[in-house]
Order: sequence, then structure tokens, then C-alpha cells
Amino acid sequence: MKRRVVVTGMGAVTPLGRQVAEVWSRVCNGESGIRPLRCFDTTAYRVRFGGEVVDWSPAGYVEPRDEKKLDRFTQFAIVAAVDAVRDSGIDFSKEDLFQCGVMIGSGIGGLWEIETQHERLLVKGPDKVSAFTIPKLIANSASGQVSIQWGLRGPNECIVTACASAANSIGRAFRTIQYGEADVMVSGGSEAAVTRMGLAGFAAMRALSERNDEPTRASRPFDRDRNGFVLSEGAGVLVLEELEHAKARGAKIYGEMLGYGMSADGGHITAPDKDGIGAAHAMKLALRDARMDPSEIGYINAHGTSTPLGDAAETTAIKAIFKDHAYKLSVSSTKSEMGHLLGASGGVELILSILAIRDGLIPPTINYETPDPACDLDYTPNQARQKQVHVAMSNSFGFGGHNGSLIVGRLRGDS
Repeated sequence: MKRRVVVTGMGAVTPLGRQVAEVWSRVCNGESGIRPLRCFDTTAYRVRFGGEVVDWSPAGYVEPRDEKKLDRFTQFAIVAAVDAVRDSGIDFSKEDLFQCGVMIGSGIGGLWEIETQHERLLVKGPDKVSAFTIPKLIANSASGQVSIQWGLRGPNECIVTACASAANSIGRAFRTIQYGEADVMVSGGSEAAVTRMGLAGFAAMRALSERNDEPTRASRPFDRDRNGFVLSEGAGVLVLEELEHAKARGAKIYGEMLGYGMSADGGHITAPDKDGIGAAHAMKLALRDARMDPSEIGYINAHGTSTPLGDAAETTAIKAIFKDHAYKLSVSSTKSEMGHLLGASGGVELILSILAIRDGLIPPTINYETPDPACDLDYTPNQARQKQVHVAMSNSFGFGGHNGSLIVGRLRGDS
């Protein structure tokens, strides 16, 4: 029999702030974290803005002597994980460390370090490349370093599925606890791809919005005039815990993990299936895993990246699964406020879905001005809306055709 899994802690690093409460407040107020980039000179770039974590420092979380050993994405992950663990109130010194694990994904990993050391190699030669290069750039560095933080010896994985990385990591952690391989999992995603190569590469694909004259209005999911996503960075990490374990230590419980589904488009390395067949299948599997009828979902935090093809495909997929109920659902894309955190997005967006349930408040899709006939659902335009929601779904879809859907809800009565 599968064990029940709950969320007991949450931490986030985003362009809208470094504390979950601040991020939630600013998202619900419809504030934008998108601005002209300051981390490097963008004069020669086609796109000159993004969702940057400004004035970044891991001080208070990472010893100064260790900071140079950690890429920016790993620093984000550690800060979000420490905050999530503190929020959960768990004391790992009292736990069986073989029953406590980490699964933190990243779509790209240490891109800052790759660029820094490549330049050093070309300018100064191979003997001047840092000894920390490989440990810093590998995508599993975040998951490994978070486990080292508390000496956790349970399951440890890094799932790399592009923009579905955090969702797939959380889904995998959820199942790990369900089947008794761990009692506690620290899980989510982290990304720091707002770099020279990252920005140039995505811009070369024509994947990014080029609204340089109005960056706060550039991310406009489901709007007719959307023209690409906004590259952002950050981390979202949650503490998942077996229900009875959480109860035994008197933990506060944010909500219950109910379902997870994953699939592949199997069609194109970057373009989504135009009919959303893979996305629809992930949602279908999540509902089946949760043993739920589609009518029980009250809110969907959509993948909604603000790309012409992606938003239309997700809308088609939602309608295919939810039928008439699709028009009764509240849907929104919080990427309109924060941009696209790539492999971290699913972690942050699951946190926001949980808070929507807790507070009875649907966060808005800002910059929604002109309806698109291909996107005809209720996207909660421009203003947050009061609505009691018991169950929510969070969607994440990535390059490579990776699809992940998570379902979370209020803690159900014992059955």
C-alpha cells in the first residue's frame, strides 16, 4: 500500500525575492521581477533583459571560504533548501539519515562556471583552469551539496529534463516516500542560466521575447501578442515527508501530494506537440495516480511560458483532459511575473499552487490584454482572485518533449 506524503517546508530564491512570503505577496499583487540585466554587459545582445536575482550573496548560508567552490545555481539551491528545512522544523540530528534524501534537478547546471573557466582556458592556458571546475559545473552538484549540508544518506538524484526538471524531481521524491525508500526528501530545482551564453543561445533560437523597451510587459502568457519567454533564474525547494512521520514530530502541514504524471512528446527537441498530446497524457496520468476525477481540480498553475506554440498547445491539452470543466477551472501562469526559471520553475510553481490552496487566492496572469482565440480559458487576467480551492495541478513541460504534472491538495481526512 502506498504511503501518504505531505509538504512540511518550502524555500525559494526568485527575481521577486528570496523569501516565500515575499514572493507570494508580490506575485499576488501582480508585480513583475523582469528588468534590464545588470550581471553582464548586454549592449551587443538581441535581448537585454530577464529575471535576474539581483545583489546576490549566500552569506549566512554558506561559509565565505566555501562560496568559491559553488556555482551560482548550487548556491541558490542551498539557500532555498536551508530555508525549506528551517520552515519544516525538522531536526536531522534526530533522524535516521539513511531515510532522508535529496532530489534537486537542474536543466543546465553550472553554466556560469563553464563560461568562466572556458575563458580562463583560452586566455591563460590549461594549467590555470580551476580545480573546482568539474565539481562546480556538474548538474548534480546542487543535489549533492544539499545532502552534504546535513549529512543525508538516503536516495540522492539529479533529474535533468530541461524545464520539467523540478517537477520530475519532486514527482520522483514523492514516489520514493510512497514506496518506503525514504521518510523525508528535500526536493525541487535550481537554475542560473542568465549568463552570456545562456542569453545568447536562447535568443539565437528566437525563443525569447525581444521587448527590450518594455521588459515588465514582455512575459504575457496566453495573450495574443505573446512573442517568447523571458529567461530567469532561481530555485524552489520543498520538504516532502511521510504523513505519519510528520504527525509524530508535530510538523505543520501545508498540503498533501496526491498525484504525479510524466510523459514525452516524442516529436521535436524544442517545439511542443501542437495538439498537446504529451502534455495531456501527463495530466491524465497525474489524475489517475491521485484517483481523481478532473472535476475535482480547482486551479492549474500552467506551464504558460508566453510562447505562441506552447501556450496554445497547453490550452488544447487542458481542454482535452478536462472537457467542459476546463471552462470552470481557474488557470494562471506565474511566469508572467517572474519569467521562466527553466529547471527551477516547477519547484517555485508548486509552492505557489500550495499557497493558492492555503489562502484561497488565485495568483494572476499579468500582461493579459488581448485574448487569443486559440487560448480561450479563464487565465485569471491581471488581478488575483479569491476562490476556495481544495486541489491544484502544476504543469511543467521542457525541451526534449519532457512533460510533468503534479497534483497537490489540502490534507485529506484519514481514510
